Amino acid sequence: MKTFTAMTMTGLVTLIALNSPLHADDDVREMKRISEGLGLISLEQAKTAALEAKPGVIEDADLEDRDMSKGWDYEFEIVDADGNEWEVYVDAKTGEVRKVEKDWF
Repeated sequence: MKTFTAMTMTGLVTLIALNSPLHADDDVREMKRISEGLGLISLEQAKTAALEAKPGVIEDADLEDRDMSKGWDYEFEIVDADGNEWEVYVDAKTGEVRKVEKDWF
């Protein structure tokens, strides 16, 4: 029974590990499709603006619509040189950095 459980767990971990990059690629493709369809700036342009506002390493990027049809933001999670995590919001239409806030969790 222990061998079966170990094999099952190993298989699940492998499956998750193999599928994670595919989901990340799907997210990037979806962001590109939405941004091109709505005439928004590219992910690369938004990354440049975010890293100018808060230098570091981008851990995650999302394209999110604001409440009540107020537009779209690229949201970046950035880790700085001291290991602090930050969230940077870039207006997806103008490229303006709207908000930089420390992630306390």
